[in-house]
Amino acid sequence: MSFFDLYMNRNPLITSSDDDTEPVATIFGVPFDSTHSYKPGCRFGPDAIRDSFNNIEIFHPDLQVNLETVNIEDLGNTRHTVVASEMIDMVKKITTELVAKQRQLFILGGEHSITFGTYTSFPKETGYIVFDAHYDLRDEFADIKLSHASYLRRIVEERGSDNILHVGARAFVKEELEFLKENNIKTISDREIRDGKGPQLVKDYVSTFDAIYSSFDLDVLDPAFAPGVGNPEAVGITSRELFDMIHSFQDTKVIGADIVELNPYHDNGSTASLAAKIISTLIAMNLSPNQ
Repeated sequence: MSFFDLYMNRNPLITSSDDDTEPVATIFGVPFDSTHSYKPGCRFGPDAIRDSFNNIEIFHPDLQVNLETVNIEDLGNTRHTVVASEMIDMVKKITTELVAKQRQLFILGGEHSITFGTYTSFPKETGYIVFDAHYDLRDEFADIKLSHASYLRRIVEERGSDNILHVGARAFVKEELEFLKENNIKTISDREIRDGKGPQLVKDYVSTFDAIYSSFDLDVLDPAFAPGVGNPEAVGITSRELFDMIHSFQDTKVIGADIVELNPYHDNGSTASLAAKIISTLIAMNLSPNQ
């Protein structure tokens, strides 16, 4: 039996105009926010992103790609659980099975703890770049180690820090900064992005890998651009700055990505639209004849 049969609810919501061809990308959602500490509701993020994706334009003339003519496979959401360890185990099994298909993969959160299950299911040589207002390097948070605030520490403990780049942090505690320095985790600071250095620094990093996995915690953006997140932090980057860095991926294959921390209860539609645009752009970049 496939883990899809065991764990997925088989309720796809992203529409695809060409279901008779091989899918160019696969999507599934993880509606989990049980360790959330500020504004719960991220479990409803996957379907909000889908709804936005179905209502934005997905033609990319600059990349010479029209996603309206391709097949994007949506497997629906994982079954609901409130136990972090159970969620991580479930997500690892599903992701491992999908990685074997060698198709671009998108995982919709949900809180950021899901990434401990997804990224670690990809080949170890896969580069990892995360956009996030927080480092998520606490040893534990609220008395648990499997938390949205500690997922990246768990990844470092399991895989080391050589292939990790953190982009956009502006809110963290002393413990996290000490762990960051001890493990020589590479970073691009919020200040460097504001100074216009972000795109080139990202390009320099991703160019050292044959393939990368990217994680987008939407709170990396200023709440003016993305109000619908679980842990908003003031004085963040703009949506244009984020997409300028995303376009720096253009010469490197993005084999996996997650988009996390969207909270539709606090959104006006703009955050979900940004999330959908990230998916659309990364698929189009992967299909672009210039890739």
